[in-house]
Amino acid sequence: MGLIKLDNMEFFAHNGYYEEERKIGNKYSVSLHVEVDFNTAAEEDKLSETVNYEKLYAIAEAEIYKRSKLLEHIVYNINVKVKDQFPGIKAVHTTVCKFNPPIGGICKQVCVSDSIS
Repeated sequence: MGLIKLDNMEFFAHNGYYEEERKIGNKYSVSLHVEVDFNTAAEEDKLSETVNYEKLYAIAEAEIYKRSKLLEHIVYNINVKVKDQFPGIKAVHTTVCKFNPPIGGICKQVCVSDSIS
């Protein structure tokens, strides 16, 4: 099995539990790791035999721009969409981070991660 990783993709989106967060928006990062057998792609140099990371980026981008209250919801939706679009993958692991979360103190970012097989 191989690992395709898109790390720290950055977006500015309008998600959050509080209405004010959804109004002003915030910076987010998304990391997406997909476990897949890409031996044939590596041997034959064929994109059709692996997972196109441009399509992975598009899934993450679409889901982060949908207005959601919880990071958990965004992570879940990304994982499900990736698994649905690429049924041959073994596992997908997604982390979504929100910068400067409104927690009443100093915190550079808060992150939520989850995996599905």
